[in-house]
Amino acid sequence: MGLYDLSATLNNGKEKKLSDYKGEVLLVVNTASECGFTPQYKGLQELYEKYKNQGFEILGFPCDQFGHQEPGSDKEIASFCEVNYGVTFPIFSKIEVNGANEHPVYKFLKSEKGGLLTNNIKWNFTKFLVDKQGNVVDRYAPQTIPARIAADVEKLLST
Repeated sequence: MGLYDLSATLNNGKEKKLSDYKGEVLLVVNTASECGFTPQYKGLQELYEKYKNQGFEILGFPCDQFGHQEPGSDKEIASFCEVNYGVTFPIFSKIEVNGANEHPVYKFLKSEKGGLLTNNIKWNFTKFLVDKQGNVVDRYAPQTIPARIAADVEKLLST
């Protein structure tokens, strides 16, 4: 089972097959609206605008598992992202990234690129970079700002 065999619900309620992203470079991020890293939405949007026309997509997955920092509904989260950061990349329905109810997308990502000491996601804004074939190439810590990932994105876009 690979990434392209999975699907996820967008925050407008529509189911999205991840196979729709075949041939694109992906950055998958678990997000939160009330986190110290929330301003990274700005950097993510800048990265998205810079590379979206070259086959790059960011997939945002809101999660409320860390310090109850994503308490809102899907509609509230979408509004927050748009109003405060001008987010235009896809935001999915709120999910869990660890534990018994972890979303299959995160189960796959973590199995491909484990973390330090544990494969579990430790905090909001952990990022996974996926190549055009659906392979998880890298995993970035929450404190890694999106601009520091740009060179890795460019390298994958050129292959």
